[in-house]
Amino acid sequence: MRIGIYGGSFDPFHSGHLAMIRSALKSGIVDCVIAVPSVCNSFKRYTSILPAPYRYYMVKDTVESLGLKNVYTSDVEFGIEGVSYTVLTLKALTDRSYICKFLEDNGVKSKKASGEHTFFWLMGSDTLATFETWYKPGEILDYVTLLVAARPGDDTDIEACSRSIKKNLGGNIETFRLDGVECSSSGIVKEDDYELCPGPVREFIKTHALYTDNTKLEGISDEAKKQFFDFAVLMYKYLGEKRLLHTLNVGILSAHLAEVHGADKDKALIAGAIHDCAKELDIDEQRSLAREYAGDIFTEKKILHSPAGAAFAKKVMGIEDKDILDAICYHTTGRGGMTLLEKIVYVADKIEPARTYTDLTDIRIAAEKDLDEALRMTVSAVRDKFVKQGRDIHPATQDLMRELGM
Repeated sequence: MRIGIYGGSFDPFHSGHLAMIRSALKSGIVDCVIAVPSVCNSFKRYTSILPAPYRYYMVKDTVESLGLKNVYTSDVEFGIEGVSYTVLTLKALTDRSYICKFLEDNGVKSKKASGEHTFFWLMGSDTLATFETWYKPGEILDYVTLLVAARPGDDTDIEACSRSIKKNLGGNIETFRLDGVECSSSGIVKEDDYELCPGPVREFIKTHALYTDNTKLEGISDEAKKQFFDFAVLMYKYLGEKRLLHTLNVGILSAHLAEVHGADKDKALIAGAIHDCAKELDIDEQRSLAREYAGDIFTEKKILHSPAGAAFAKKVMGIEDKDILDAICYHTTGRGGMTLLEKIVYVADKIEPARTYTDLTDIRIAAEKDLDEALRMTVSAVRDKFVKQGRDIHPATQDLMRELGM
């Protein structure tokens, strides 16, 4: 197969990206295109607006929702340690043990998936001019032919750039015509106008309340932002899409509520963002970790992940701050004498943007003005649910209820 590889931040994925993919397929030069959202871009390290999982799932869900034939999304960069330089991405993606299985997993017949493949790196004509400054560009050309889109309105001299690259590095370069709109992710975000994004992208952005003032993470320290991005990638190995995006949403909302109510934004971001890190571990591992952090206080299966998450955050993520660990530990039950940080994570967990299990409007409004009232409303909803289901209320929650006069 002739496989086109299209890497990028996709922050957000827009109609220009879609046009690049469709035009490459239309050219007949490639049989399929694999989109590879960057995880740790060497040019934009920790400066992307969204952590990698948001961008990966945004592209993957859009490709699937639109039913794009012969277009796939790869998470190969999640397995690369450190900066995901293009040459490292290509080394991993073109490895036969990876690419054959990847293609078969994406519906390509076994005989075709296991056949011989040639690879092309999709890029815009404007990017071609800087190619020789990339990390190990000569090695990149050992893996791929550069497949350059002639962008409308771009005055890059493709022939001159190609001659220079071939003279200095060797390799092969081909071109194709790009038919589509001219737009950029940065321009879309700056104008706050997402009409140039495909419908599924707009829906994804709306569901998770992305590209808002909250997701800009203003007032967050560089170290906390780095942790947020790195932990998002780490948790990708342990959590499925819905759970991972949920826990990241809670982190962003917690940081916002911390700003509103005068708590530490860095701690709120991290505590919220990793609060569910142990949710999908084997139940026996959860039980062991829970006991390690909180003894036998938590025994019910549905809440083991809370203390287990605190232990996991300490052992695997290196978190030593007890305020953060306790906020993770008590995010399902609450407790008497909750700290401000614990209240924030507890409430944010129940009302993050993607939550749709009940009408949360009133609690969301209260959370912006009176956190204790939002807490009371949340605990009341939890109590009513447990009573209706005939479930026992945890002693820690009972302590909180007494404190709230419930």
